[in-house]
Order: sequence, then structure tokens, then C-alpha cells
Amino acid sequence: MKPASLTRFAWLSIAAAIATMLLKTAAWRITGSVGLLSDALESLVNLAGALMALAMLSIAVRPPYEDHPYGHGKAEYFSAGVEGTLIVFAAISIAVAAVDRLLHPRALEQVGLGLVVSVAAALVNLGVALVLLRAARVHRSVTLHASAHHLLTDVWTSAGVLVGVVAVAVTGWNQLDPLVAIAVAANIVWTGSRIVMASVAGLMDTSLPAGELQVLRQVLDRYASDGIEYHALKTRQAGARRFVSLHVLVPPEWSVQRGHDELERIEADIRSALPPVTVFTHLEPLGDPLAMDDDDLHRDGSI
Repeated sequence: MKPASLTRFAWLSIAAAIATMLLKTAAWRITGSVGLLSDALESLVNLAGALMALAMLSIAVRPPYEDHPYGHGKAEYFSAGVEGTLIVFAAISIAVAAVDRLLHPRALEQVGLGLVVSVAAALVNLGVALVLLRAARVHRSVTLHASAHHLLTDVWTSAGVLVGVVAVAVTGWNQLDPLVAIAVAANIVWTGSRIVMASVAGLMDTSLPAGELQVLRQVLDRYASDGIEYHALKTRQAGARRFVSLHVLVPPEWSVQRGHDELERIEADIRSALPPVTVFTHLEPLGDPLAMDDDDLHRDGSI
């Protein structure tokens, strides 16, 4: 996969972040709403996250090198982690500004025009988020998935802020604006924390999700009728790439060639069922006690 196939989505995200940041800043300047200011600050975080995504997507698609034989897919987790952290810092800034406005309330101005500008920014974010979500599913990109959900959170945040501004205009209670901004900050912290935790999980070599493990086991179980068993099944994921390793046990009377042919079939079936995946297999004879001793052992022999 060429870098441009994914980095073009990062460029789209960068363009959207700049456009929405300008629109939301204009809305804030028009109305004086601290809620709209919080929205503009989050767009600044979107821009920083999009720039990080561009850098990491460019690295993630590099081919394996001698010093990185498994590729560079984990670079995407750094992008997601940085974006999540930036989101949390933005939430803190929003909360500080909202508390100050809560203590010193101020009437909003030109609410109608400000809302029109803010709605336009939210629609831009929504459109780009839907494009990124589809691309993330197609390319199994952790970075695009994080960016898409960040933008969707921004859409819901904008909706909440708009509700707060309208509520102030209707009720005249200016404290509603900073209260909504504080609620927005709490929502952003939750989103940012989830993104950070997901990136950490990826860096810690978590196994494939339950649904994919079930598909994998269904593929392997088809060979039971041929007298083939397996154990020591281990999986992990690095960005879009999956890794599967297992020991395949065949009847001891089989020739090495026949066992090798069966391994080739098994690996091909796994690659077909769960693309893209790198498969490592190890051939062992059924009935050999030593073959079963390594089921729960690491490579170095430690428990």
C-alpha cells in the first residue's frame, strides 16, 4: 500500500481542522460565547492531531527493514496516543475558561449569526468524520479510526454548545453557557482517555479481538478431520497488520514434505480469512510429549 493511499485522508483532516477552527473562532468572536471558544480550542487540537497522524501514517507504511523486521505499523499507536493526550489538555483549558466565565458571567451577542457559523463548522467535521470512518474500516487504520471518532466527538460537542447558546438566548441565564462548556470538557476528557488507553493496548501487543479469534479458530478446526491439531496459538496486532503464530501437530508417520504442504494450506487459509496477516507455523508430531510442553511457554522457556 502506498503512503499516499492513507496520508491523503490525513491531509483531508488537516484541511477540515483549519476550516472549522477559523469558523468556530469567528463564531466565538461574534457571540462572545465561552462554549464556542471551547469548540474552537478543540479544533486546534484536531489540527495538531491531524499533523501527527500525517507523520505517523507516512512512517507506518514503510517496508520492513533489517532493524525493523516486522514493519512500522505500531507508529499509528503513537499518533493515537498523542492525539488523546492533546484532547485531555484541551479539555483542561476549556474547563479553566468556563469556570472563569461562570464566576464572571457575560451576555452573549449576535447569537443567530454565531450559530449559523458554528453549524457550518459542525457539518464540515461530520462529513470528514464519516469519510475517515469508512477509510479506517477499509484499511484497518488505528490512526484514522481515532481521528474519525475525535471529529465525531467534536460534532456532538458542537451540538451541546449550540444547545447552551440557544438556552442562554431563550432564558437569559448567562451561566448556562459556561456550564455547558464544563460538560463539554468532561466529555472530551472521556474521549481522550479512551483513545490513550486504546493506543497503550496496541503498544502492549494485545491479541486479536474475540470475533477475529473465532474466525481464526474456525479455519483451524476445519483440519481436525484430517488428523491435524494445533496449540500454542498466539496473536497480536500492530496497526493494520495482524500476526498469528501456532504449532501444528500432524501424524508422526507423515513425511516432512506432506507436513510442509499442509502448513502451506493452513497459512494460505488464514491469510485469506484475515487479511492482512503474517502467519508463523511450527510443525510437530502428534503424540510426542515434548511437543505439548511448550504450549504455555515463552520463546525463552520462562513460564
